[in-house]
Amino acid sequence: MVLAGCGSPTPRAPSAPAPEPARSVPVAPVATPAAAGPQRGLPLAAPHAVSSHEDLRRQAAERMVAANPDGTYMGEVPAVLLAIPVLEVELNRDGSVKAIRVLRRPSQAEDTIELAIAAVRKAAPYGDVSRLPHPWKFNEVFLFDDDRRFKPRTLDD
Repeated sequence: MVLAGCGSPTPRAPSAPAPEPARSVPVAPVATPAAAGPQRGLPLAAPHAVSSHEDLRRQAAERMVAANPDGTYMGEVPAVLLAIPVLEVELNRDGSVKAIRVLRRPSQAEDTIELAIAAVRKAAPYGDVSRLPHPWKFNEVFLFDDDRRFKPRTLDD
């Protein structure tokens, strides 16, 4: 007769240590340098003070792209463009839009003029310009592709 429960226990191979519980490691957000260009699709940050008309023009172009993420494109400009309207934007001392003048009307797709004007208004205000010499104006060339999305010429470098 064999008694299985009696006697000394049968030696067993050591079992693997219990796995440690998964630890959550916080991941730091990736910082995007300001030189990388406008941040598309995010709420517009307050405009910074500009020290020259060139700074104003660049900040305005970046704000237009950020304020209109679905209506803009970045990257290479197509060889053939749908339309190229040119606007002159005059500002009040606080950076709000005072007047917009059309300097160049495209011969086709004239609706792009209204798209460009709407983009300028949506991106305002452009920051305090009171320390800049008069006139508080900038010109922007809008490079529209066939999908009626634009790229400001200022950012095409």
